[in-house]
Amino acid sequence: MKAVVWHGIGDIRLDEVPEPTIQDPHDAIVHITRSAICGTDLHFVRGTMAPMQEGTILGHEAVGVVTSVGDAVRGFSAGDRVVINSTISCGACRYCRMGQTAQCDVANPNGPQAGTSFFGGPESTGPVNGLQAEYVRVPWAQNTMHPLPDNVSDEQAILLSDIFPTGWFGAELAGVTRGDVVVVFGAGIVGQFAAASAFKQGAGRVIVVDGEETRLAAALAQNCEVVDYNREDPVQAIMDLTNGIGADAVIDAVGVDAERPKRGPAAVSDEQAAAFDAEVAQVAPDASPDGFGEAQQWKPGDGPSQVAQWAVACVAKYGRIGIIGVYGPTAQSYPIGEAMNKNLTIRMGNCDHHSVTPPLIDMVAAGQFDPTALITEHEGIGSAIDAYEAFDRREPGWIKVELSDTSA
Repeated sequence: MKAVVWHGIGDIRLDEVPEPTIQDPHDAIVHITRSAICGTDLHFVRGTMAPMQEGTILGHEAVGVVTSVGDAVRGFSAGDRVVINSTISCGACRYCRMGQTAQCDVANPNGPQAGTSFFGGPESTGPVNGLQAEYVRVPWAQNTMHPLPDNVSDEQAILLSDIFPTGWFGAELAGVTRGDVVVVFGAGIVGQFAAASAFKQGAGRVIVVDGEETRLAAALAQNCEVVDYNREDPVQAIMDLTNGIGADAVIDAVGVDAERPKRGPAAVSDEQAAAFDAEVAQVAPDASPDGFGEAQQWKPGDGPSQVAQWAVACVAKYGRIGIIGVYGPTAQSYPIGEAMNKNLTIRMGNCDHHSVTPPLIDMVAAGQFDPTALITEHEGIGSAIDAYEAFDRREPGWIKVELSDTSA
């Protein structure tokens, strides 16, 4: 079967690999009908979240049809149409019972202290082969899949695998309440869903900050107020928009591959640029700071702590910050002193998919929210590498890439 396979930093390939088989009674095998490329996948190719294991299949978002289940899987059978959670969880440990499924004590093969296990990730997360393939093995399938109602399409469901739940989780981490002024940093697909989720959770205003015009246009289409950090200083703009108070809540939907402003009043000084360059070297010591080739493919973000600095600066005193943008263990720069002096509450982490997703499936099924407008690119799995490269280059309009099995 075909699968997108990680071979090294800057080196992914569409390979022919063996079809997966059931290895444990809790496994299921699923024929994938839709998968997707996420910004998190780019971290692994750029080298900003490491180490990876060569030969790992990438991808952590998928919809498909169950073809077989292990003897311990109850509630699912061959022929069931399912959405697969990005994070893997057993359903029986104390964390799963509290709904904190991202920190399942059992799912990560590296042990209970290893943290989140998810598909297609670094060695520290398993590794577990990912979902950008024609068939996949789903460990702990009973708690890692959800059945789909007939009135939720595959195209809607692919955004329920990770993106919509993660955006919703980000708004929850930031403690969004009725009437809040919420700032979302990042107008990529996670930021778009964080903005939509903030409105659904009661935000009075949502301000989205990014440096790419087509992404900001998508946020504007959701009735968000937008700030282009290459045209104005985002911190000053937010203070001006809030009568000098700052935001009640901030959602960081960017993470470690943040880009620093290249022009405008927020453009960094030579001293700041040197500090960011040192951060890049610390975060991604094996990456190519200038990318690969003339197109600078797989270039790490050049401002790893940029959004962290902006978030702390623009939130009000006693404000709240939720971090869902990915930061790896090597990211160690954070303005903690400034945050402490403002009495901020900062929460972060990977989405508890199994507990967050079911109400969102119901919301989509009831017609209360249609996520499909934010899928901007539709590609067959045979075009996956070209799609990865275009997405990595941040080409205008590329917000979310769906991959389909054209044989399905």
